[in-house]
Amino acid sequence: MLGVHFAITAEQERALFAAVGDGDGDGVDELIADLEEEWDDDALKVDTDKAWDPIHRCLTDGTLDGDTGEYPLSHAVLGGDDLHDDLCVIYVSAAEVRDVAVALQEVDEGWLRARFDAIDDPNYRGALDDDDFRYTWSNFEDVRRFYANASAAGRAVIFTAC
Repeated sequence: MLGVHFAITAEQERALFAAVGDGDGDGVDELIADLEEEWDDDALKVDTDKAWDPIHRCLTDGTLDGDTGEYPLSHAVLGGDDLHDDLCVIYVSAAEVRDVAVALQEVDEGWLRARFDAIDDPNYRGALDDDDFRYTWSNFEDVRRFYANASAAGRAVIFTAC
């Protein structure tokens, strides 16, 4: 699954929650498809390819459980509010985005590498080698920059993986 973070506007946030309120998921699907098609601000979007998986594992307890780990690092990928029954659509409020942005600034390469080396989940599909870590670290730096930009813009974030 490929992961993408979007820093959504207040209008997009309202549309998202209206779609969630409809209950069938189709409105959320359409909103995500529109975001993917029409997004034009690279500073407020980040594609993490498959690196979202090890990034989340490193920032939490080594699993893909969205309910584990310490806030606010846990909310960088899967720890927000899950808004869809069938797809991965995770919402992080603007206030939480500020907290996540600050916490991500404190993460250094050595800390992330130690967490990466501790991943011990047979369901992890990466190689867990130096190349895999460099890929993870590079994408982590993009996520950190993205959250700083989203926080500065006062925006909420949605993360999707499909």
